[in-house]
Amino acid sequence: MMKEQIEHKLSLLPDLPGCYLMKDRQGTIIYVGKAKILKNRVRSYFTGSHDAKTQRLVGEIEDFEYIVTSSDIEALILELNLIKQYDPKYNIMLKDDKTYPYLKITSERHPKLIVTRQLKKDKGKYFGPYPNATAAHETKKLLDRLYPYRKCHQLPDRVCLYYHLGQCLAPCVNEIKEETYKEMVDDISRFLNGGYKSVKSELTEKMSAAAENLEFERAKEYRDQIVNIEAVMEKQTMMMNDFTDRDVFGYAVEKGWMCVQVFFVRQGKLIERDVSIFPLYQDPEEEMLTFIGQFYGKTGHLLPKEILLPEGIDQEIVHQLLNVNVFIPQRGKKKDLVKLSNKNAEISLREKFQLIERQEQRTIGACEDLGEAMRISTPLRIEAFDNSHTGGVDPVSAMVSFIDGRPNRKDYRKYKTKTAAAHDDYGAMREVIRRRYVRVLRDNLPLPDLIIIDGGKGQMEIAREVVEDELGLSIPIAGLAKDDKHQTAQLLYGNPVEVVPLKRTSEAFYLLQRIQDEVHRFVITFHRKRRDTNSLTSVLDGLPGVGPKRKQQLLKHFGSVKKIREATAAELNDAGLPMKVAESVMEYFKKEK
Repeated sequence: MMKEQIEHKLSLLPDLPGCYLMKDRQGTIIYVGKAKILKNRVRSYFTGSHDAKTQRLVGEIEDFEYIVTSSDIEALILELNLIKQYDPKYNIMLKDDKTYPYLKITSERHPKLIVTRQLKKDKGKYFGPYPNATAAHETKKLLDRLYPYRKCHQLPDRVCLYYHLGQCLAPCVNEIKEETYKEMVDDISRFLNGGYKSVKSELTEKMSAAAENLEFERAKEYRDQIVNIEAVMEKQTMMMNDFTDRDVFGYAVEKGWMCVQVFFVRQGKLIERDVSIFPLYQDPEEEMLTFIGQFYGKTGHLLPKEILLPEGIDQEIVHQLLNVNVFIPQRGKKKDLVKLSNKNAEISLREKFQLIERQEQRTIGACEDLGEAMRISTPLRIEAFDNSHTGGVDPVSAMVSFIDGRPNRKDYRKYKTKTAAAHDDYGAMREVIRRRYVRVLRDNLPLPDLIIIDGGKGQMEIAREVVEDELGLSIPIAGLAKDDKHQTAQLLYGNPVEVVPLKRTSEAFYLLQRIQDEVHRFVITFHRKRRDTNSLTSVLDGLPGVGPKRKQQLLKHFGSVKKIREATAAELNDAGLPMKVAESVMEYFKKEK
């Protein structure tokens, strides 16, 4: 039944464009959307039937806010900014590392050509993207042979091999006029923008002239350059004959999922495509606008001269947002390109759909099954704890976080126990649980839906005393017991504590196994690192005349304690120790043996 607060807010929604922000029970923004008419869009979430994925989103909504804008383009810009600010878990989040290599002519006094994946707002000239790093480096090698621009990162004090090969003007010793560089940069730009055919013709003429003059070595060099141009620049079929750089967008929708394909056409050639598949929570046409805004905003893709869109997308809004030529082609090759992009999106979506469903079943679906088995709300945010020590030495604890059934590594935490006794596992658990949730309350961090303790009834009771009795929180606490083979065996929960009936072949049980394995791996790795650090430190602690700085100096120089033990006084002296201290260290190790 719809909550009174939400129902009241729905009745107040205006017939205006704007953005809306959906919140969960902890006040966290989980989805940001835009609408031409806020009243219709927001009400649609709470009326009618939805697919399971959208029902999951609606089931988490406890409240919402909205912001009215004066136009659709303002709503789109605001939505992109809000997504960037709040990083809602249900929104499209394109990865920043989804980049492609570009060729760049730097804007230095002596420019050079480099391969880069970073697009910066500088005065450099960028060309691409290239299908892969190999294609970019092949093209750069070709240009290295054709044009004598600067090759070194820092200017040396004498000429290098490139100068003798005729591939560098040697700005290190020669005064090069800016006009010379400008002409060369213009030639390279013309070459990369499709003018390589004229360069090829010029080289062909030079090759013929050299052959007529019996300069066969020179003619062979020209021939090799022509072959390289053909191999690098002409190995793709021409798609268009106007040499315009354009991006072609297409999309497909099925069962509440959306696939967007982007074709990169450079100098008339289709060189690469980008594929993105994500859940759909609003109209596809609206989602496409959001996707395009993020595609050129967050991921930093270089804007082409022209963008082609499928029918139904508001080309005027895209034009206003990006300030480039935007077309919805009606016929010809451009129309065929959009159709091809749409067709590829359909194929990709069908191929990936089974994998997507399987992934959903293993993650969020497993969380839903776990909640049903425990008779609690779906635990979408789970935090798990474990302790580790060696005979009471170097005790540590750790916490891992899972959100929507996936590890959320940025929220992992390590703890060196401070107040608990060396062999006191219960005391360590009490300390760590208290430290974690006092910090959560103090910093107003999101609370978990479920706390899992790697242990039995005793550890569970300790955690319950801290969470419920001391801090007054109401969070389900479960324990994971292991069998004789140290594998996940039972989930314990309730008061009195009972075994939760879970099939060992269920996705919920597999999720618990992943959580227990992950928290155990994390705490063991931390414990070993601390133990190794402490053992290294203890060996060097007793060295006469060697303090913290000299210990660091010795380890850096020799690389291991073993090599320090075996070093002579002269070698220790070379490492920075005074000779008297070096001799004392040698004597110390002799006595130790």
